[in-house]
Amino acid sequence: MSYKKLAEDIIRLVGGKENVSSVAHCATRLRFNLKDNKKADKKELEKLAILKVVESGGQYQVVIGPQVSSVFSEIMNIGNFGADSDATEETKEKGRLSSRIFNTISGTFTPLIPVICGSGLLKALIIVLVMLDLLSAESGTYSILSAAANAVFYFLPILIAVTLALKLRVSPYISAVIAAALLEPNFTSLSEAGDISSFVGIPVVLINYSSTVLPVFVAVSIYSLLERLLKKAFHVQLHMIIIPMVSLLVMVPLTVLIFGPFGIYVGDAILQATIFVLDKSAVLTGLLLGAGWVFIVILGLHWAIIPLMLSNITTTGSDALLGIVMGTVWVAGGAALGVFLKTKDKNLKAIAGAALIPSVLSGITEPVIYGLFFRYKRVFVIAVIMGGLASALAGGLGVEATQLAGGVFTIPTFLPVIGYVIVIAFSILGTALAVLLLGYESKEAKTIESGELLIEGQNIVSPLTGKVKALSEVNDPVFSTETMGKGIAIEPTIGAAFSPVNGVVTALFPTRHAIGITSDTGVEMLIHIGLNTVELQGKYFEAKVKQGDRVKQGDELVTFDLEKIKEAGYDLTTPVIITNSSLYKEIIQTDNKVVEKNDVLLSVSV
Repeated sequence: MSYKKLAEDIIRLVGGKENVSSVAHCATRLRFNLKDNKKADKKELEKLAILKVVESGGQYQVVIGPQVSSVFSEIMNIGNFGADSDATEETKEKGRLSSRIFNTISGTFTPLIPVICGSGLLKALIIVLVMLDLLSAESGTYSILSAAANAVFYFLPILIAVTLALKLRVSPYISAVIAAALLEPNFTSLSEAGDISSFVGIPVVLINYSSTVLPVFVAVSIYSLLERLLKKAFHVQLHMIIIPMVSLLVMVPLTVLIFGPFGIYVGDAILQATIFVLDKSAVLTGLLLGAGWVFIVILGLHWAIIPLMLSNITTTGSDALLGIVMGTVWVAGGAALGVFLKTKDKNLKAIAGAALIPSVLSGITEPVIYGLFFRYKRVFVIAVIMGGLASALAGGLGVEATQLAGGVFTIPTFLPVIGYVIVIAFSILGTALAVLLLGYESKEAKTIESGELLIEGQNIVSPLTGKVKALSEVNDPVFSTETMGKGIAIEPTIGAAFSPVNGVVTALFPTRHAIGITSDTGVEMLIHIGLNTVELQGKYFEAKVKQGDRVKQGDELVTFDLEKIKEAGYDLTTPVIITNSSLYKEIIQTDNKVVEKNDVLLSVSV
């Protein structure tokens, strides 16, 4: 969806810029103060990609949903309206840098998990069919199926560019073209003439960008800053032409001159350090290289080491480095197995199972890396530690590879076989046991039992103490008609809201009346304290957390003065909404008429 186009249509249908006195936004809706509400075309507005139009309290409210801030930004760019700064400025406090980086990485890869897992399974199936002589590697069928299985990995830079751009709220199309330029035949054909080319006289180190992550990740991140600068520098009427042209002109050369070659230089440094340490101790090499291998693969630096492995196999018949790092492949399989056995979440179990099969059958670990490591920090840490130990064990046992492949079918090609089998058993069983004992995430949601309300899925506890109401009783059609999603409402008797889940504070509005939380299992929630309380501009509310903070179930989020808010004339009925409720098969509400904080309020089932 184009937020700019939607913003233009909304402005036009509320009567044009000249009919707008001011505009602000809250957690879910644009709040227009129009000079003449009759000039707004409600019927046409509701045909747009919005949820609802509400006229309330003299305001003309256009309900957008969670994307409201993006639409609001475009509206401000187009209309340059004078707005209530307290109600519209996004908080500058975004939480710890490490959490922001990890959440950005996780949010970038999460949408790709299904297709990565599916492609990994298809690659494993092709290998099995070839091994059983049911498919010839020389056939057209093999080539077509291989194209289907390999596409997501080959074009991973383009897919990452799109999902990262959506995460950073910049153009996914320009980002995709920046990445696609690195795979375009005119560029890739330059390597046929050598490893070096030039751009306006500046040397360009040529590398293969297919399946890489780091260069595009950096490029799109820098592009996000460039796009914002260009939007400020040029009139909005020129954005359509100027921003794409300048972005491509700047970012593609910058990527091939700096971001890509940087990985080559770092990779060469790692290679030289590895050779040096290997001469001293195979065990120490395994410990260091195995612990860092997942980072090396993620950043695409392994391409500097693989040529040495191939050269050793070609000249001497075997390679110790590959024998050492193969332990990390089985560690990935053990991590997937541990999560599969540990979790009760059906979606996560499916992801772990789908990642486990190609890892074991063919040594394909991308589904584990992108599907589990990037989502759960504890699994990541366990894999790093176990990778170091497994590779150190392989070094101590003198394991060497005679070909460049992995998976259960290649076990006989490693020497000594018994040593390699010991490494496999240690890697899989040790890693799976670590996950089972330590959990796949320190923030893992715990099941809470309350009477009969306990089903397979996730229970969500009450963020408030007070009287329970059905959403249909809420005096706001956006909530009462479940336009924003299914849920329940609470009339609080204590002025404090607490986290109903373990997760991340994904939205905390400057007015502090609305909090968005995403649980570690993917439930997206909105706690909207009171009705129209955005008009208080944060008065009587005090936030205890920041946007981007990680919270545990029961952590205090916001305190508020019940009596003063009521005296100001506001209804404190608080909807608790699951905004992505369409993803769940069933959402069960508590039968209790009164709840205390941490009582089970809702239960979702997949």
